[in-house]
Amino acid sequence: MRWSRYLHVFFDCDSTLTTVEGIDVLATNAGLGERVKELTQAAMDGLIDLDEIYGERLQAINATRGEIRALREVYKRHAVEDAAAVVSMLMKLGHQVYIISGGLYEPVREFGVSLGVPVAHIRAVGVDYDKLAGEWWRRRETGIDHKDDRYLDYRKGSLAVSDGKADIIGQLLSGCSGRSLLVGDGTSDLRAARAVDLFLGYGGVVVRAAVERDAPVFMRCPSLAPVLVLAAGPAMLCKHDHANPELVRKAVELVTSGALEFRDEPLRTKFERAWAANHGP
Repeated sequence: MRWSRYLHVFFDCDSTLTTVEGIDVLATNAGLGERVKELTQAAMDGLIDLDEIYGERLQAINATRGEIRALREVYKRHAVEDAAAVVSMLMKLGHQVYIISGGLYEPVREFGVSLGVPVAHIRAVGVDYDKLAGEWWRRRETGIDHKDDRYLDYRKGSLAVSDGKADIIGQLLSGCSGRSLLVGDGTSDLRAARAVDLFLGYGGVVVRAAVERDAPVFMRCPSLAPVLVLAAGPAMLCKHDHANPELVRKAVELVTSGALEFRDEPLRTKFERAWAANHGP
């Protein structure tokens, strides 16, 4: 049975492409780690709406522009296993790769670019800074970077609410052909499943009960390599001219060992038949 490939592949960022939650990193640095982490966890688990606590967390942390920028290096140091390699291979296979995140735009953008994702395909939450904080006149006189500007407010939009990612996906897919796949760990990703052809719940960093229960496909291994199998299809991975044969071999081994857990029975049957046709029973 033929498995249709997913041309458009969307990734969440925090706890999906990187093992950290950026807002929690900022909170820990500000001495508010536990307080903010509880709010983040509740929002990601779907217990409270993200828009209820988005601004509250950032106001409490009161981070500087420099501290927010520094998140990009934290993201890079904690990239999920095989994240860059998977993005690279998907793009070489002709897929369009996107990042849609409720995190802060500047660090998410820089991290995404380091993985090879085009800037035009990255969406996150922008913030504004108080440019009159501190000794602003000295910075103006010397022309030095405004890294000490303090957080002022975030830019309201779909990614700062629990049910907004579907809108962003719809905008990015407008006028495009081809099937779409979303990979994410949180309930905001689960809610966005209606905007794509397939949602893969990712539990390699943290397992959210609602996502594990309701995602059509769930994956709990730390590597993102099995995403290749869903996106490109079992037949594609049988070819011998891939630029990264070790990654392909790893993906096949992980899927063979049960990395992909199907909750949707018709989908499971279709995948297993396609898998058996190309890789044996």
